Amino acid sequence: MSLSEIQSRVQKSADSAGRNPSDIKLIAVSKVQPNERVRSVLEQGHTVFGENRVQEAATKWPDFSEEFSDLELHLLGPLQSNKTRQAVKLFSFIHSLDRPKLAITLARVAQEEGVCPNLFIQVNTGEEPQKAGILPNEVDAFVIQCKSLDLPVVGLMCIPPVEEEASLHFALLAKMAARNGLTGLSMGMSADFEKAIAFGATHIRVGSAIFGNRVKSGN
Repeated sequence: MSLSEIQSRVQKSADSAGRNPSDIKLIAVSKVQPNERVRSVLEQGHTVFGENRVQEAATKWPDFSEEFSDLELHLLGPLQSNKTRQAVKLFSFIHSLDRPKLAITLARVAQEEGVCPNLFIQVNTGEEPQKAGILPNEVDAFVIQCKSLDLPVVGLMCIPPVEEEASLHFALLAKMAARNGLTGLSMGMSADFEKAIAFGATHIRVGSAIFGNRVKSGN
């Protein structure tokens, strides 16, 4: 499936939901994709990309940034505390603020660097023990903590359990965001982004539907 086909589906989904398509940001998830595939999407004029690992992004995007202007890079995967400074310098958005310790580290590094990416709090809406994220009943308190640290939290993010209806989790995330005065909703991937748009997603994360199946790394 091509980038233009995904963009067309976003347009149709937005129209069906009575929303402005310009309010929905399509993040092309380029993790573990060969540079030639990424270049192909860049050459079509797309400028918003998502990576899962700081290390991979650091080896890929500085070179692309010299060749293509106005790039916006989103960190979607977990952020280790010892990679915080590198992430703050590299990314425009971080979607995986998932614990108090990381919030404190981000606040300190942002103060030292004089800059901080926009942040999404990752919510473990399914309360899955193996998955990172703030539990639903702790979101309100965590938002207050992040605001007290002067962190630029713009919204919430979730990854629904694969065996459950995604719409239930999208609705829950939207409710929590509204309650806390947050307008950003990072939700929806290749298989369910149209549902996410119906529930108010502002950022959708689409990888395989744009690039094809991921290429496994050698390590």
